[in-house]
Amino acid sequence: MTIPQAPERPVQFTAHGETRTDNYYWLRDDTRSDPQVIQYLTDENRYTQQKLQAAAPLREALYEEMVARMPQADESAPYSYNGYVYRTRFEAGKEYPLYERRKTDSDQWEVLADGNERAQGLAYYELVSLVVSADNRRIAIAEDKVGRREYQVAYRDLTDNHWQESVLTEVADDLVWSADGSVLFYVRQDPQTLLPFEVYRHRFGTDTTQDELVYREDDDRFYTGLSLSSSREWIFIGCHSPVTSEVQLINANDPLQPPVCFSPRQDGREYHVDHLDGQFYIRSDHENELFGLYQTNAPENPWQTLIAPQPDTDLEDFTLFRDWLVLQERHAALPQIRIIHRQSGKETLVAFDDGAYCAWLGLNPEPDSQLLRYGYTSMTTPASVYELDMVSGERTLLKQAQVNGFQRDNYHSERIWITARDGVQVPVSLVWHKDHYQQGFNPLLIEGYGAYGASMDPDFDANRLSLLDRGFVYAQAHIRGGGELGKRWYNAGKMQHKINSFNDFVDVTRELIARRYGAENRIYATGGSAGGLLMGAVINQAPDLYRGIVTQVPFVDALTTMSDPSIPLTTGEYDEWGNPENESAYRDIRAYSPYDNIEAKAYPNMLVTSGLHDSQVQYWEPAKWVAKLRKLKTDDNLLLLYTDMEAGHGGKSGRFNYLWDVALGYVFLLMVDEQQE
Repeated sequence: MTIPQAPERPVQFTAHGETRTDNYYWLRDDTRSDPQVIQYLTDENRYTQQKLQAAAPLREALYEEMVARMPQADESAPYSYNGYVYRTRFEAGKEYPLYERRKTDSDQWEVLADGNERAQGLAYYELVSLVVSADNRRIAIAEDKVGRREYQVAYRDLTDNHWQESVLTEVADDLVWSADGSVLFYVRQDPQTLLPFEVYRHRFGTDTTQDELVYREDDDRFYTGLSLSSSREWIFIGCHSPVTSEVQLINANDPLQPPVCFSPRQDGREYHVDHLDGQFYIRSDHENELFGLYQTNAPENPWQTLIAPQPDTDLEDFTLFRDWLVLQERHAALPQIRIIHRQSGKETLVAFDDGAYCAWLGLNPEPDSQLLRYGYTSMTTPASVYELDMVSGERTLLKQAQVNGFQRDNYHSERIWITARDGVQVPVSLVWHKDHYQQGFNPLLIEGYGAYGASMDPDFDANRLSLLDRGFVYAQAHIRGGGELGKRWYNAGKMQHKINSFNDFVDVTRELIARRYGAENRIYATGGSAGGLLMGAVINQAPDLYRGIVTQVPFVDALTTMSDPSIPLTTGEYDEWGNPENESAYRDIRAYSPYDNIEAKAYPNMLVTSGLHDSQVQYWEPAKWVAKLRKLKTDDNLLLLYTDMEAGHGGKSGRFNYLWDVALGYVFLLMVDEQQE
């Protein structure tokens, strides 16, 4: 089969005195039904299949070994809430979980929802939200049946098994019941941009034409969501942009009353609210760019400082108990959990076992409890759920992910710091198999993200063992733009400072080679979504550093996308990337947007994957990027595009099915590396 070549059909865009020509803009089809577009994507898929045909047995072997590491039957650590114990459970060989509960004084489990049953006949399925009313009589679920994050809501009375299907459509996944279970609050999405912006109340069992608008967000930079307070007394309508937020209150016991604003939005101020025992608790950055914790008994009253902003510690989250206040913080590029006894003021830090790790507050829905649940993992420790008795200090391991055949002692992980070109220290986490490590000779795979203030903490990935066991060293570059060193780290890698993310990744790569963590001619990189933007910018800056790139759903046409407010996510991300209507923001994005900076030069071997129904990064971004790379690149390296015609941003659904996506990326790396050897 010949290499697919997309026809050129020039379209011009003019802004701020510059005219850009986009020869592949025609690949955008919002209906996803244009025969020429579908044919081009199909041709690319066939070409990818042909080029990887010789490695098909290896891909199948990778899939089988990843499946073999998983327990065929599995269940979550149960948790108690409102008189019941809840769990999710996988039956042997099944793709999707069952959602179950039992009364606390009973051993008889009832099935609330069966994911396998509800996924029948669907190419894609994800149950995203499940909420039970406070009186335990009703259940509502939000489901994605396409992969586009446009949700449908079904609900039923728990006294029978009859689901009322697709009661709500084109809604977000946030659902909250009123205290008496008579009203379900939900958020409607804009049908074009998918921006959640309107909150409605729906009375159980009535026609949706009778639903009442509760709140409408008119600023399209803001996402609107719903949550329930720890006291279960208040429903929160949260409106958030990357830098500003506002919360509206609805009394859960009086759900027909209009919402009340907790504190009017101020540009550049973020705050998040919870409530317990007559007090509102507010995590806010109003004093400076760092977060503190505050308290008030009413929205109109002054806030009292509980935890002042700390210059070297970021407050990321908090959980309320009647006798304790629990903080999730970030210090020295690592998470920490701090427990404060309310009466005595005594503070305790939860101890962790590894030098570099990932830890988070778990589900703690019962404020009266003295048991704190939290999660923990590291590059050599499978995901674990712990319960800590805050009175005695005794820690209990409730569940650790079962990984068949895994021997922790066979692997080594470490955290190092690398100096970037401007003198900033960048943390890097590494792991490898001890028996396969030869300094300076191994293939090295470096992953990065660096956006939205999201932290890519060193975690365990059972699938990654398939690379480590074949000699790969794996590294995570915790670059600026992420949240690993707190909010300042995030701010230093966004908007006009975005170039720092790319420079950090390139500088980390060069130093890892210099320190001989990998062979100079066996360096690979990977990143998805905003991490795909990173990959695109990095190979424009330093293509010779990398032998191969694997990127999933890459955000690579940043300037065109951010210039088009009709595309999902665009307006809500002006505070992340900038609004190109502003000339300085236009110039900043123009300088790094991967699609706009492709040149006639050699590029690494590349595998690019996407989903036809992706709403986060539209399928045409990677398609256009590959088409333009094919036209301009001067090398004979592999350039492969695979578009999943039945999936969205997250790839395939199902716990086994998605492993084919993982195996595709791995087989590409192994095949390219084998050619190098």
